[in-house]
Amino acid sequence: MLRERITTVLLCACLAAPLFAQEGSSQATAGYRVGPKDLLEIKVFEVPELNIERRIDADGTVDLPLLGKVKLEGLTSTEAADRLKAHLEATYVQRASVTVQIREFRSKPITVLGAVRQPGPLAYTGNWTLLDALAAAGGAQDGTVGDKIYILRRAQNGLTDQIFINVEDLILRADPDANIPIYPNDLINVPSRTNITIYCLGEFRSPGALSFTSTDRITVMTTIARAGGLSDRASGTLTIKRRDRSGKDVEIKVNAKRVLAGKDPDVELQSGDVLVVKESFF
Repeated sequence: MLRERITTVLLCACLAAPLFAQEGSSQATAGYRVGPKDLLEIKVFEVPELNIERRIDADGTVDLPLLGKVKLEGLTSTEAADRLKAHLEATYVQRASVTVQIREFRSKPITVLGAVRQPGPLAYTGNWTLLDALAAAGGAQDGTVGDKIYILRRAQNGLTDQIFINVEDLILRADPDANIPIYPNDLINVPSRTNITIYCLGEFRSPGALSFTSTDRITVMTTIARAGGLSDRASGTLTIKRRDRSGKDVEIKVNAKRVLAGKDPDVELQSGDVLVVKESFF
């Protein structure tokens, strides 16, 4: 029921996200360089005719009253304002007060993939947080969200950083640090929860295949509990049989009774693990 609650709250939080937009993401757009399809808001105090919005054409220019076509592609908003100011002061006014704001970042959209209602690229409008982006993607699909959301972001050195956000921190705990600013070109992956099977063989009270989800914490202790505990004939040693990434079969020996007593650390399990407990003859 917790997973359904998280999904429902996530959808509601996404709908309310614009009310909680953070100013921090404006720092991300300060160095943004405009490109085709970006929408600019231009204001010139001395020339009211130039207080307009214009979208950058495919050739990287904007067509403006008085000035005609001006190449702005590849400039920041500050650099674009300086270029327009230079054009105006060279032809029409002695001093021009020009500001340029980017209203839509369509040349470098963000992309939301995975367990959302409307996956795909989104026209980023600036000052978005993670919840804003999820809301723009239609919110989460019912009952399918995993326990983490991943953001892939191109760093200044050209490498790609991966950021992960815990869904419970974002939604149930309303941790403001989890509702991070979203930048142009970010790729947001909302993985679906997946089913995981653990096999219990031997001296369990209810041996067999046990089903978990990727959002569960799956350990030796929780698996023994799900299998009804160990039988009275169980030995103290539990063997985890696992196939590693190279395809090699490995075995991990665990003192189950010490784990259950809290004397040894619990062991995390992986999908497909086989737990074997043999009968004790003493």
